[in-house]
Amino acid sequence: MTEFYKFKANTLGNKEISMESYKGRVVLVVNTASKCGLTPQYKGLQALYDKYKDKGFEILGFPCNQFANQEPGDDESIKQTCYINYGVTFPMFAKIDVNGENAHPLFKYLKQALPGLLIPQIKWNFTKFLIDSNGNPVKRFAPKDTPSSIEKDIDILLKVIN
Repeated sequence: MTEFYKFKANTLGNKEISMESYKGRVVLVVNTASKCGLTPQYKGLQALYDKYKDKGFEILGFPCNQFANQEPGDDESIKQTCYINYGVTFPMFAKIDVNGENAHPLFKYLKQALPGLLIPQIKWNFTKFLIDSNGNPVKRFAPKDTPSSIEKDIDILLKVIN
């Protein structure tokens, strides 16, 4: 089994989900924040999700408060921002750490598999990791890389499975 599929995480509703449930799908893992200058990327992420979800694509959002306290709220306030303010329908997970000794194991793995340009640590909110349909991390995107700018990479991976 590919390493990615060994991880589990809790949703905003506190339901444990195995990454294995996304087997065979192209997955975009994103660390998110509700009070960041990049928060409007939720709209672009949702547009990608709407366009490709029926073609084998999934987005997994992981709120994180490690960058300038930009995700200070609890599950309910995160839900309000994502679901009501931005119309998010892709899976959102419980708030986690992405850096440091308390980083979620999934993010420890992703940073090791796809280290950043100068350092493996995640530098800011909305860092994105693209996983192929076999669970292999294939590309890391910087926070300022817009969802529309990574669409071509998603499209290429989806053509492999469709």
